[in-house]
Amino acid sequence: MLDDTTPGTEAPQPKPRSKPRHSGHRDRLRERAAKGGLGALPDYELLELLLFRSVPYKDTKPLAKDLLARFGGLEGIGAASHEAVEDQVARSMGYAVGKATRAVALDLQLIFDVTRRIAREPTAKRPVISSWTALLAYVRVALQHEPREQFRVLYLDKKNQLILDEVQNRGTVDHAPVYPREVVRRALELSASALILVHNHPTTPSMITFDHAEYR
Repeated sequence: MLDDTTPGTEAPQPKPRSKPRHSGHRDRLRERAAKGGLGALPDYELLELLLFRSVPYKDTKPLAKDLLARFGGLEGIGAASHEAVEDQVARSMGYAVGKATRAVALDLQLIFDVTRRIAREPTAKRPVISSWTALLAYVRVALQHEPREQFRVLYLDKKNQLILDEVQNRGTVDHAPVYPREVVRRALELSASALILVHNHPTTPSMITFDHAEYR
């Protein structure tokens, strides 16, 4: 292979690729969202954050504002057809309708569809534990024949509906450690209003111990 560089001189090095001008804005927006919470962001900035993943190399603020203006808000974007969303993506980004615009529109519709499905999940599927009888009926099947001690936490909402039944720890035949800090941390994550702490006694299969605490 021929080398056309002058003897004694180094070959020119390629210039490092500069960051897009909007990269600083993205970093600042992510930092604000992390510190202040997503709920503190206006709709257009929330939409910007969603679009960062679909549009990595362009400023997404104009697109976010154009989408909100055309469809009247986040709900309107979620209800719009794929064709209408893709049309606005193409207009705002200066692209012809094609693979790139289709991907952005599909990503947006995916987010809104997942949100709708979560909202439609019937709360009736979650058992209500509002009495001693209901509690015994719920845990007996799970724990009565468990060969080792388990420490479980039932996290409830304000209506005593079960949010989550979680095994915090499994122990030996007569011992199962529990860490209160972890129980409280999980309650905060789930926005639980009450806790029921449950553990079994494998040496006495019919014996199950409970403790109940409201969480504020």
